[in-house]
Amino acid sequence: MHHTAGSTEPAWQKANRSLTNGACVEVAKLDGKVAVRDSKDPQGGWLAYTPAEWAAFLDGVKNGEFDHYAG
Repeated sequence: MHHTAGSTEPAWQKANRSLTNGACVEVAKLDGKVAVRDSKDPQGGWLAYTPAEWAAFLDGVKNGEFDHYAG
């Protein structure tokens, strides 16, 4: 997905528990999808997921499927 010049910047959101050094993931609604980017590199692009894909990922997070990736 490409953000074109002159278009409105999406409202990016990060978790309240994010580190103050900017090392976090941000999400935004974009063209009916959920976009994800690295807050340290906001101009570096993003990945976009359908609402169903995002819901499946959140379900996995809530069920602890990705806990082994946490430091």
